[in-house]
Amino acid sequence: MFGWLVQKRIKSFERAFDYDMTYARELYDASPRAFWRFSKVVNLAQYHEDTPLDAWYAAKLAATLAEDCGPCTQLVATMAEREGVKPETLRAIIAGDESAMPPDALLGYRFAQAALARDIAGSDRLRAEVRSKWGKKTVVTLALAIAASRVFPAVKYALGHGHACVRVRIAGADSPRAQGHSTLEITRSA
Repeated sequence: MFGWLVQKRIKSFERAFDYDMTYARELYDASPRAFWRFSKVVNLAQYHEDTPLDAWYAAKLAATLAEDCGPCTQLVATMAEREGVKPETLRAIIAGDESAMPPDALLGYRFAQAALARDIAGSDRLRAEVRSKWGKKTVVTLALAIAASRVFPAVKYALGHGHACVRVRIAGADSPRAQGHSTLEITRSA
């Protein structure tokens, strides 16, 4: 019943972000019910209450990079750039260059890295710092950003649409990824 609306929204998103949504079409075709359940993750991924954008996007990018999904990383970087995160901040996050990150981005990035590594002591210390600087809502916001950012690459890889890359375009130029990530180029299915 809503199939035409879903297709229209998917095409609109693809055009707006130059992002391949084949996996979402396949998800809807296989089970509209599963698609609607999955779409709730989109709302979760957009949640950022009382949190500086640099910190929020740094956490999102750290989580997406940990899943090694090139197109997802590009999508998050594009969204961040459009919302006003400076290109040099995004390049520093993508490259893992902590010395080039502004303080808010650095704290969001380090908090995500500690959580992703299951570093209990580091997470505890950084969580306390986040709470002290921005409050409990930001701790929750960053935790949800980390979790939600990992869902999309996991679903894409499980459905056969995962791709890794070494470069992400920021402000029209390629940006190298941090060491330790895959060296494969982005390959898009048509």
